[in-house]
Amino acid sequence: MRLRTLALAVVGAACGPAVPPSEPPAAPPTPAPIAATATPPASAATPSQPAPPADETLEQRAKRLHAEAIVVDTHNDIPTVLYASGIDLANPDKRPVHTDLAKMKAGGITAEFFSIYVDASYWEKPTSLGGGAARHALDLIDVTHRQIERHPDALVLATSAADIRAAKKDGKVAVLMGIEGGHAIENSLSALRSFHRLGVRYMTLTHTNTNDWADSAGFSGPPDARHKGLSSFGEDVVREMQRIGMLVDVSHVSDDTFWGVMREAKAPVIASHSSARALTDHRRNLADDMLVALAKNGGVAMINFWALLVDAKYAARAGRFFLAHRGELQKLRGKLHDDVFGFREALDRMKASEAEPFARPPLARLVDHIDHVAKVAGVDHVGLGSDFDGVDTLPEGIDGVDGLPKITEELVRRGRSDAEVLKILGGNFMRAFEGAEAYARASKTTLSGDGNARKLEAKDVPPPSKGAHAKGAPGPTPKGTGPKGAR
Repeated sequence: MRLRTLALAVVGAACGPAVPPSEPPAAPPTPAPIAATATPPASAATPSQPAPPADETLEQRAKRLHAEAIVVDTHNDIPTVLYASGIDLANPDKRPVHTDLAKMKAGGITAEFFSIYVDASYWEKPTSLGGGAARHALDLIDVTHRQIERHPDALVLATSAADIRAAKKDGKVAVLMGIEGGHAIENSLSALRSFHRLGVRYMTLTHTNTNDWADSAGFSGPPDARHKGLSSFGEDVVREMQRIGMLVDVSHVSDDTFWGVMREAKAPVIASHSSARALTDHRRNLADDMLVALAKNGGVAMINFWALLVDAKYAARAGRFFLAHRGELQKLRGKLHDDVFGFREALDRMKASEAEPFARPPLARLVDHIDHVAKVAGVDHVGLGSDFDGVDTLPEGIDGVDGLPKITEELVRRGRSDAEVLKILGGNFMRAFEGAEAYARASKTTLSGDGNARKLEAKDVPPPSKGAHAKGAPGPTPKGTGPKGAR
């Protein structure tokens, strides 16, 4: 979710029911054996680790498990905040962010995926000053590298599962990168490979906009389903990503695109920040049959923390608010376009003045989504994809990265075994990541020398669907709490 674009689009969260695929989904293929056999240990614990004391309290057990675990969060939008505001992760002025060095240390995070989010406007209307989609992705990649280089005692660049394990051993936070919005590659498989060289290790195929080769779920209003899922070029994108070891991310994609990915995938796939549609009926979440397919593929559903995607009551309340204040919020967003924190503060004041309160959902609601995915897909196929610093409201008790231990405590409270907790916190993602790496190694190919040289042609790009909104919503894209970078 994006910081400059919340204002109008949350309307769609209350009003936008799930959209069924245009035809019944085909059964996903059996994944290649290499994806299924790569099964690393679920935690950083070693066989020589002493047994826990018999009289260990629930709180002590949760603290021990959180310290043992490789804790992975696959979606954090802090790069966009850093780029737009110019602040540093040291955050000496204590600006209201979900993510800074102190919070990462308190939260016990091992690996954080910094989201290289590219708003659709950079693709649709590039400018001489702000550049286009690929340029903006490069800007955010540089912002990420800058923070790692400024704070070498706390952060380390990671591009592999082995790097994550090394960071755990060294007591540092592994920073990885994932592109959000496949339009960032500007229809170029060469650009895709170049982003891999710069350290990008997953790509969300779409954001809320359909691009030239994959359909998005949109957010509200009729989605643009011009491709009926993945186009032929989109299938090439998926195959090339898996050949080079870049995880395919199906968050934000349409149902038809999801099933197209499942037909093509030979290595594990992730949903980097999606929750369970059965509990919160929104098209951004995953339906049960999709969860089952993801499990058969060896992939992982990483649960989004956004209140709007985990709690139907909150989504309905937010929808009423934004419908009532649509015009006012449009003006406010225009006035504070380049002021991340000013917009957030103004929005908070507006909410506080409402007669009907905004009740944050309880932490239990978030963990309900974890439990549901574990029940439907299996406990080996669920993890954490917070959406920190890209959303306006989180469940009670989670105010940033420092709140992650509370999730561990709730999992323990619900009777999860040690092994299950370690899997959910990060072990499942590590297995999928290493499976994708193993598939890429088995291809025995070079990154560019053996790369797909196909170029997308105009004849391969159909016009938008009739009546569809370009971004799936009648207003700006549906994420965030304020401005999302200057143009």
